[in-house]
Amino acid sequence: MRRAGAVIGLRGSAIAEYERYHREVWPDVLAAISAAGIRTYSIYRYGTLLFSYWEYEGTDYEGDLAALDLIPACIEWNALMATLQAPVDGAEQARWLPLPEVFHLDGLRD
Repeated sequence: MRRAGAVIGLRGSAIAEYERYHREVWPDVLAAISAAGIRTYSIYRYGTLLFSYWEYEGTDYEGDLAALDLIPACIEWNALMATLQAPVDGAEQARWLPLPEVFHLDGLRD
């Protein structure tokens, strides 16, 4: 299993619209994410900063994620979300910026 996190900005005027869309993510997009081997996926918001976290179970991480960019529903969804998102510091454009994992704990044992 592989974990990943990323950040992106959100236009301040788009917060309510972004959250509304994510309360009703299109079924074809959800199916594509699942088919790509992503088992857990969450997005958190702090002001206009979005943080996403996902867990991948598969054998071709880069290939499976790249395949998502070829699925018509995902192309349409991502284009729509791009109108609501904004670049974060260090990013040239409004794209999810991958983050390095600096700590992980699977669980404590007695």
